[in-house]
This record gives sequence, structure tokens and C-alpha cells, in this order.
Amino acid sequence: MHKKEWTIPPDFILGAALSAWQSEGWSGKKDHQDSYIDLWYKENHHVWHDGYGPAVATDFKNRYQEDIGYMKTIGLTHFRTSINWSRYLIDYENAVVDEEYALYIENVVDELIANGIEPMICLEHYELPAYLFERYGGWESKYVVDLFEKYAEKVMERLGDRVKHWFTFNEPIVPQTRMYLDAIRYPFEQNTKKWMQWNFNKTLATARVVKLFREKKLAEQTGAKIGVILNPEVTYARSTAPHDQEAAEKHDLFFNRMYLDPAIKGEYPQELYDLMHKHDIAFQFTEEELNIIRTYTVDYVGLNLYFPHRVQARMNGWNEQVPFHPRYYYDPFELPGKKMNPYRGWEIYPRIMYDMALRMKEEYGNIEWFIAENGMGVENEQRFQNEEGVIQDDYRIEFITDHLFWLLKAVREGSNCKGYMLWAFSDNVSPMNAFKNRYGLVSINLERNRERSLKKSAYWFQELIKTRN
Repeated sequence: MHKKEWTIPPDFILGAALSAWQSEGWSGKKDHQDSYIDLWYKENHHVWHDGYGPAVATDFKNRYQEDIGYMKTIGLTHFRTSINWSRYLIDYENAVVDEEYALYIENVVDELIANGIEPMICLEHYELPAYLFERYGGWESKYVVDLFEKYAEKVMERLGDRVKHWFTFNEPIVPQTRMYLDAIRYPFEQNTKKWMQWNFNKTLATARVVKLFREKKLAEQTGAKIGVILNPEVTYARSTAPHDQEAAEKHDLFFNRMYLDPAIKGEYPQELYDLMHKHDIAFQFTEEELNIIRTYTVDYVGLNLYFPHRVQARMNGWNEQVPFHPRYYYDPFELPGKKMNPYRGWEIYPRIMYDMALRMKEEYGNIEWFIAENGMGVENEQRFQNEEGVIQDDYRIEFITDHLFWLLKAVREGSNCKGYMLWAFSDNVSPMNAFKNRYGLVSINLERNRERSLKKSAYWFQELIKTRN
């Protein structure tokens, strides 16, 4: 099938995303306003590629007007970013707002709207304040849930009249998976029970903020909606054999249904409770908290999809001296002959869009949703410059085209998908990889004062948005 067979609905979102910590830089940041990411960078500077991290990033904080000008040139309908919780407040316990940073955020929102771009605001994209991490254990603490709600209220008071797309978290499962399940990020502690508590408390925090949003009647005032951005790991079993199918079901339970079910259906799968009890990893909860989760489900969800996850039944026994990990039930499976992005080490399998879209339709009540992130990171893109200095990223155009094809096929078949957001608007800092792999429509030249320039994909995306076919 070819691109010419597409039909992109006229109101279908075609936008792009960036997070605060990956773009803003530390300009104007006060010493006590470190986020968890800042703390990690300071503690483990050596693991970040070429030493680049969030300190300067793309300097979006000082160059947002320039960047939004590029967004307008491309024609983006929507732009998603986050607010850096650690910088929005100067007192996390009492939710005292940092007026300088809050004004910057308001200016960004106003600049987007003035340029015809709809702002989409996420309240936490790994920007947990370091103070709350070090003092209370971060999302291990129910008290931090209280403080997050206070922070959300302050943001809604300032932006509730302008922002129509609200999200509690981006990829809420990721930080603690890297920190406490796989122990590959600071503080490098393998602690599955702590991992589970972080997962539960973030789900509770989402429900609490949805409750706050409803009490403030923002939907009635502006037509606003609130949701969460998840990164389901679209799971495929090695074979149709029962043992491989069970391995895929367990993987799906721990990494997908863990968040999708309570956010959308308002409840956790019974099997998850059973396995938590069996392996002594149960999170602490109250019936009142479960009732809040049951009552305050999201209006819609954003899904970040990049690559498939293939699993098989475990081939060897589990070392009982090792704390429980979901891999107790599965091993990764390497599909022979798979198409790869060699720079990121990820398989390219565009059908994940279609398969996840049909799942949203069939298993999750056909709730409204959209692709919140999809993209391709490539190393050393400067080698693809033409004589005019434009990066000829045809591989990115092919990647987007193939994934959009499968997504729009699902839309034609009735999946309630409302849009596609590219990761990312511009090249930006990623955890540890820093600027190694570039994802942007807009190039950031580190050797020339972070000079911006449009890649070939930006001109292609511009035409796609204009013609919708």
C-alpha cells in the first residue's frame, strides 16, 4: 500500500512533542530546584553521551519564540510539552509558585495560541523535584501524591482558561522501571516492591488530579479534557504455543495493563493482585484510594509507540536469590530477519500502530486516544546534509509514512484515534544518550550555538499537514 491511499480526517491532530527537561535548560533555575533528572545527571555525569545533559539542552527557555516560529512554519496543529514541577514551585510543601518560571510557561502557552498551535500540557515528564525524591523517596510516598495535587491545582489556576489538553504524566512507568526494576539508573536499587508502589501511587495521583480537574469544572468552561500519556509495550509471543502465549500475557499484565486498566476501566486486573501476593510485591492501598481510581477515570489517553516487544517462555530456571522481576515469566525473543534501527537498537515494525489501535477499540471501550509519541532516532545525521545544508532524512520520512499508514487503516476501521504526534519537534536531550540520537524535524547544531534548521522531514511534514494526503 502507498501513501496516496491515505485519507487523513480534517480534524486529525498532526503535531509534535518535547518535554521541559529535554529542551529548556537550566537558565534561571535556582539551586534548590533540581529535578530527579538533574540530580541523576549531577551524580552520574559520566554516563551521559559526550557529557551533554539537561543543563543547556536546546535552550528552549530562552529561544521558545524562535522555536514556535518554526512550529508555525511547519504547520503543527498541536504541540505537547511538560511543565517542570521542580521549577514551577519554590516551596514544594506549600505549593508556592516561582513567579518567574510560571510567567515563562504562560508566555509559551500564549505564544503557541497566538501562532495557531494548540498547547498540550503534561504535569510530569520525569521532573519529580529532587527534594521530594531525597526527603520522601519520591513516588514511594503517598504524601508526594498530596503535594502533586497541590502543584496541579496551582497550574490549573494559572492556565485553566487557556489550556484544553491536560495530562498528568508522560510514561509514568519508565523512571522506576529503570531505577528499581532494572537498576540501570540512579540510585541503582533493584527493589520490585518499591517499583510496584511507585506504579500504584502514580495511578492514584492521576485519579486525584482528574478529580481536581472535574471539581474545577474546566471541561464546562473551556471544553478541556484530561488524560495520561502511557507507553504500552505492544507485545507479541514467539509462537502460538500455550507457553509462549502465557509469557506474552504476563508481560502485557505487568507493563501494559498495570496502567491502561485502572486509567481507563478504573480497576486493576485480579491476576495482578494474585501475582503481587504470590511474589510478595504488593503495593499498599486503601479501599478509599481504589474508589477514587474507580470513580475518576481519564477522558482520553495518549500512547507512545516506537517498537514491538517480543517474548517467549523462559528457557531456564529462575534464581530464587534474585528479587522478583516480571522476567520470571518470560524471556525476550529476537525475531530473525527483523528490520532494525541500528542506532537505537530497536526493531521497526509499523504494524504496532494498527494492533494497538484495534486493542483500544475492542478492549478499552473505544475510548478517545491519540499517538502522543512516535519517531526515529539516528546518530550523526550531519553526514546526510545536502549542498544547501539540509539533512536528507528520508529514513525518517519512510518511518513516519509506514507508521501513519497502519494507524490510519485502524482509524478507517473504527478505532477512535484522534491524532499523531511526532517525537520530536526538534533534536533534544535523551536520558544518557543525550544528543547522540537525533529525533527532530528541526536540527540542533551543537557546534554553532545550537543553531536551528529544518530537515527534509520538516518540509515533508509541512506538506502532509497542508494537503492531508
